[in-house]
Amino acid sequence: MKKYLDKLSKLKEYRHALPLIIYGIIYLSWFGYLERTVTSRYRVIHVALDDHIPFCEIFVVPYLLWFAYVAVVVAYFFLRDKDDYFRTCTFLFTGMTIFLLVSTLWPNGHHLRPYIMPRDNVFTHLVARLYRTDTPTNLWPSIHVYNSLGCHIAVMHSSRLEKYKGIRIGSFILCISIIMSTMFIKQHSAFDVATAFILAAVMYGLVYRSDILLNFYHSLQKRRKRKPEIG
Repeated sequence: MKKYLDKLSKLKEYRHALPLIIYGIIYLSWFGYLERTVTSRYRVIHVALDDHIPFCEIFVVPYLLWFAYVAVVVAYFFLRDKDDYFRTCTFLFTGMTIFLLVSTLWPNGHHLRPYIMPRDNVFTHLVARLYRTDTPTNLWPSIHVYNSLGCHIAVMHSSRLEKYKGIRIGSFILCISIIMSTMFIKQHSAFDVATAFILAAVMYGLVYRSDILLNFYHSLQKRRKRKPEIG
């Protein structure tokens, strides 16, 4: 019985993983639907700056590192700091939901990808494989850019990581490299990048400056823990 109670207590300790799991299922299902249906009829995104950005295949490395970057940051705060975990998830999930709504209501894509790879090396092979698995649609705002900014903001606002300058500097370098990669491997227009910055700035004010959502969460927790008065 004691072992069962210990296991139950352990599960309760990590129940804050449930929103992450539920949202992950919703997001992947919704995004997968968009990737299958938005294939030819969409608004083309293009700005003049796009024509001046060269294709540079080596940037596929930070682009792919994005997946590990986001996963490590979320996992760290999940295990170490519940408040920062909720802030990070709120920031990421809100922007990702806005992205899904925009892609659903205003299908978009670009024609920036090179028809023929200018060079033959391991990096162009990686880019080609990426192109085969990820369509040039559903781009605005760039989630690669938005989530990278969200993860770096989370790292910089963490009191637990305040003393670890190497981690903070490394996060900044990786964040900037990922943002640049979206344009240099022709995955995104500069317009997608700029709008991701604007959205991140708005969400920064809501999530970190005002703490409205976190304060609301704590007020709900206090109400649940409050014992009824005996009259």
